[in-house]
Amino acid sequence: MSGETSLIMIIIGAALINNVVLSQFLGICSFLGVSSQIKNSAGLGGAVIFVITIASAVANILYTFVLSPLGLDYLQTIVFIIVIAALVQIVEMFLKKTMPALYKALGIYLPLITTNCAVLGVALNNVTDGYNFIQSVVAGFGTGVGYTISIVLLAGIREQIEDNDIPAPIKGAPIVLFAATLMGMAFYGFSTLG
Repeated sequence: MSGETSLIMIIIGAALINNVVLSQFLGICSFLGVSSQIKNSAGLGGAVIFVITIASAVANILYTFVLSPLGLDYLQTIVFIIVIAALVQIVEMFLKKTMPALYKALGIYLPLITTNCAVLGVALNNVTDGYNFIQSVVAGFGTGVGYTISIVLLAGIREQIEDNDIPAPIKGAPIVLFAATLMGMAFYGFSTLG
C-alpha cells in the first residue's frame, strides 16, 4: 500500500471506523454537554481538532526524541497531559481574544479539553500503534474530525427533536443518550471499511 493510501486509511479509520466517541467511548463528557447547538458543537469540534492534531505532533516528538531514547517511557502519560494542558491554554486565550461569543458559549467545556480522555487517548494510541510523526499527526487530525462529525451530528439531532412532543420519562438526557446510541450503531456500519 502506498504512503498516501496508508494515510487516507488512517484518517478514515480514526474518523469513522474507530470514532473516538462512538466506538472508543472517549470524550463523552463534552460530547453530551456541548451538543445542544450546532454552532457551539462546531466551535468545540474545531478546538478539539486543533488540540488533538498539535498534541499528537508534540507528543510524538517528545516520545521519539526524549522519552524513548532516555528510557523514560513510563513518564509518557504525565508528559502528554502537560503538553495537552499547555495547548488548551493557548486555544482558550486565542478564543477569548478573537471569538468571545464562542468562548462564552463553550464555557466550562473548553478547559475540560485538558482532561478530555480523547486527547490523551489519541497521543497514547499513536505511541502504542508505533506511528511515525506524519502518521501521528494524521491520526490526530482524523480523530478530531471524527469527534467533530459526531458532536455536530448529535447537536443537529438535538435541535430537531427539541420541539417535538417527547414523552416525559425519556425527555432530556434519556432521549439524547438514545440518539447517541443509534449514532454509535450507525457508525458501526463503517467497520466493514477496515
